Amino acid sequence: MIRLLIADDHPIVRHGLVQILSREADMQVVAEAGDSAQALDAGQRPDVDVAVLDLAMPGRGGLDVLRELKRVRPTLPVLILSMYGEDVFAMRALKAGAHGYLTKESAAGELVLAVRTVVAGRRYVTNALAERLAALVGGAMTPNPHEQLSDREMAVFRLLAGGYTVTQAADELALSVKTVSTYRARLLRKLNLRTTADLVRYAVDHGI
Repeated sequence: MIRLLIADDHPIVRHGLVQILSREADMQVVAEAGDSAQALDAGQRPDVDVAVLDLAMPGRGGLDVLRELKRVRPTLPVLILSMYGEDVFAMRALKAGAHGYLTKESAAGELVLAVRTVVAGRRYVTNALAERLAALVGGAMTPNPHEQLSDREMAVFRLLAGGYTVTQAADELALSVKTVSTYRARLLRKLNLRTTADLVRYAVDHGI
């Protein structure tokens, strides 16, 4: 029996994922989590064989949760299921220790296969992502500017582009306003942008 943790802050999404997985005779969802703290606690349960983790949950960012899960349970397969396109977070997640990356729009058709793949000890990536990885490694493709941001810069970027003020982003990330302002200045420079409005437009154009 493959025992799963589903971590997503939307109850309707969790319910849908449970329904998909419960159709399989050898799969059972034994834990659900609606925020980062719950995901960390549930991920340490010995009866969880694989975690399906959303990147955007209340509390610590999904990448932070992923790294912490891999620290306390290095062998736990973690499959990232995200609303963000592969070119936004997939490489970042794989580098942080994820065993696979799947977008929510493709979950209905690919989730079961993805779970079986990572439980078997293999990586799960779509053909499109595999081709992108090969092109980047081979030098045939230049990374997007946002792929050069640090994880913390990306977290600040996502919040500011989502309408958070610097103060609100600082509260969300448990950082000082000064620190978030510094990250904002860095990512503007790296993306060759001038204002927060430019950040929003960039985010929309790139599906962030």
